[in-house]
Amino acid sequence: MGTAGQHGVEKVALVTGAGAGIGRGIAKILAEKGYRLALTYNSSKDGILSVAEDIGHIYGKEPLIIQSDLTIRSEAENTIRKTVEQLERIDLVVNNAGIGFHKELTEMEEEELDTTINLDFRAPMLLSKYAAREMIAREIPGNIIFITSSRGERAYPKDSIYGGMKAALIRAAQSLALEWAPHGIRVNCVAPGATVHKLEQSAEKEPLGDKIPLGRLGTPSDIGEAIAWLCSDAASYITGINLRIDGGLILPGMPEDTSPEAGYGWGKVNPPGQDKDQ
Repeated sequence: MGTAGQHGVEKVALVTGAGAGIGRGIAKILAEKGYRLALTYNSSKDGILSVAEDIGHIYGKEPLIIQSDLTIRSEAENTIRKTVEQLERIDLVVNNAGIGFHKELTEMEEEELDTTINLDFRAPMLLSKYAAREMIAREIPGNIIFITSSRGERAYPKDSIYGGMKAALIRAAQSLALEWAPHGIRVNCVAPGATVHKLEQSAEKEPLGDKIPLGRLGTPSDIGEAIAWLCSDAASYITGINLRIDGGLILPGMPEDTSPEAGYGWGKVNPPGQDKDQ
């Protein structure tokens, strides 16, 4: 799978939130495929330096590291500008940086709501806007990827804002795919399901894996490989989709296991006026 751009120029990929978890895995897979990388981080400095060291050592190409708080509106444009100034082009944007507060809306602070909306939706929209402008100006038939989630398709309690923003990205990507198709720019979403994020986690040993049809959690490399393929010439006729990478986790029609060991259940429903402790 080659990554040579026009006239043999190496392609450049920007991955946001690359210091840990899925972003770390995506960066390493794209480096393996031959991309020159720009990687952003906000607070995980040790993580991003570790990723950069590994990539530089194994592939001989030092990534461009950009410290950026993408909840600040101007940082999206600054990030694209720095990438293009230093690496001279941009072919792929992977909008991975995000945050989620697992809370009922009635318990969520307004600052938490604003942070989630700004980082999970506004930032990828602005990054994509400025990246697409650069691609169009340079006549680069690039790719833009939004990391969404299976939560963008299935509702869960305490997930109205995070899941809502992921659903918004899926819908927004469809419109952007139409807007930018005349320029050869493809826009797609990749939706991880339950995926290991911490280095001490094992995809095959996490208890939730027993409830996933394919028998394990996802790994960051699962996500990275999907992105590399989706942005390759092999997938050149695909745009505007949400590619779910979840091992079958949210497939409809899964049989419900009512045995006690399955651990299913729901919160107690209290009619209006009834005390919760009754």
